[in-house]
Amino acid sequence: MKFEILTIFPEIIENAVKASLLGKAREAGIIEIDTIDIRDFATDKHKTVDDTPFGGGAGMVMKPEPIDMALSQLLKTGDKNRARIMLTSASGKKFDQKFAEKLAREEFLIIICGRYKGVDERLKKLYPIEEVSIGDYVLSGGEVAALVITEAVSRLKPGYMGKLEAAEDDSYSWDILGYPVYTQPQVYRDLKVPEVLVSGHHEKIRVFRRKEALRKTLLQRPEILEKVELNAEDEKLLDEIKQEENNF
Repeated sequence: MKFEILTIFPEIIENAVKASLLGKAREAGIIEIDTIDIRDFATDKHKTVDDTPFGGGAGMVMKPEPIDMALSQLLKTGDKNRARIMLTSASGKKFDQKFAEKLAREEFLIIICGRYKGVDERLKKLYPIEEVSIGDYVLSGGEVAALVITEAVSRLKPGYMGKLEAAEDDSYSWDILGYPVYTQPQVYRDLKVPEVLVSGHHEKIRVFRRKEALRKTLLQRPEILEKVELNAEDEKLLDEIKQEENNF
């Protein structure tokens, strides 16, 4: 899988990639990550990539020419028909685990790191650009968001994780939050690991984990339970949880 990240701060992307599993996955050939410096495509001697907005107002807008030229060059390689182009934007579609799973089926992702007040709107008429948001808040630039998207998608590729189960059991892989986890020592400061987890009884462990995942979701993100399809076992476990928790 190939990622091309367009940014005016390529060092942010490269430094983060080198210091994470993304770098190891790139070295192993599981994924390709390249950064494109948008300033390299600026048309003036000052390498200008932004200007004031027409109509007035505070802030700056990313100019269309450098991004257009960068995209044009990328899409000349024969990847035009298989490239999916995204722009990090606070007003974009919410990025979540299901979105990551869909993107993991793609071969080629181009991510434009938004900055300032945004990019010139005409770029969205020239290219099939999808605006994507990692949350309902505002960042100074899209580099962090691009890294979030890249890692969330990459870790779903075979070979990225040491064990496939490590990805399969993550929060949201069950459509709900993940279950609590424990490791050695079995007793720490008089706190014991739940007995069921050291019982060796796989079915009891499965039910315990599912119940505790449902409990965490109910207590921390109850709105998620309104959107997911629960089976009869889930409904029974939720009834037990609500009886156990005084707030429900």
